[in-house]
Amino acid sequence: MNLIQFDGARVKNDSLIYEFSQDNKPALTIKSGEEVLLETCDCFEDQLSSEHDELDKLDWDHVNPATGPVYVEGAEPGDVLKVEILKIELADEATIMTGEGVGVYGEKLSDGLSVRYAKVHDNILEWDDKVAFEIDPMIGVIGVAPAGDPVNTGTPGSHGGNMDNTMVREGATLYFPVSAPGALFAAGDMHAIMGDGEIGVSGAEIAGEILVRLTVVKGLEISDPVLIDQDDFSTIASADTMDEAAKKAVINMIELLKPRLPLSAKDITMLLSLAADVEVCQMVDPQLTMRYVISRDVLDAYDFEFEPQL
Repeated sequence: MNLIQFDGARVKNDSLIYEFSQDNKPALTIKSGEEVLLETCDCFEDQLSSEHDELDKLDWDHVNPATGPVYVEGAEPGDVLKVEILKIELADEATIMTGEGVGVYGEKLSDGLSVRYAKVHDNILEWDDKVAFEIDPMIGVIGVAPAGDPVNTGTPGSHGGNMDNTMVREGATLYFPVSAPGALFAAGDMHAIMGDGEIGVSGAEIAGEILVRLTVVKGLEISDPVLIDQDDFSTIASADTMDEAAKKAVINMIELLKPRLPLSAKDITMLLSLAADVEVCQMVDPQLTMRYVISRDVLDAYDFEFEPQL
């Protein structure tokens, strides 16, 4: 693929991982602050190409691949990896799947799995002859090597992973806690469009390219991913239940704001109760993912700064 014009470092989509792990060998090493382009497969590793493909022959060991990993020089456990999503470009066909036993409604469906395809062109996804959608490209799987045991790329966690967060789009900046030397960053599983929740177990799954800038941040402590875009500041958390994930995201937000705002913990809690929103990322993976979102306008009124001023 050559969807994005870029002359710098590139990782092709033949360098794939199926679990985030400190044991993964780097596909590429870069300096902190450098840009890198990742070529990605769709979440089925491009195994499906027509509605006549036999889903029972799908290799489930090659689902949700992430391109990478990228070793970032200077990243050490206890640091934070800052990931700026500079550009996303998509292929021209998306795959959507659901069926028996998968997703929120899967227990009520029968006759196995079903797949359909949708053309993508001119920023439009054609669902059928009556409905078309303006695309909103986002990255489903993105993260770094976790602490402890490997985590498969279909499962989210404190390292990132399969968060399926629709806010992970072009222009967003993410922060991940570093647990391994070099951070070992990887990403994939892009969607042309996806509803919050991903209730059918897939969005409009699509291949493409991602251009990111990876920077090591020293002196910043986080326990779970954080996302900032031009409008909002949000914390992201995954857990066994949506309640647990939501509570974790809220607590993380308050703990991050306490040393950065000239307000008491009680005042911050009241402010968030008025101005912030608990939102669903996905509710179909082994861990469920929620986000807690507040407008940057509210925080900027207090001269909020997230990164340490060194």
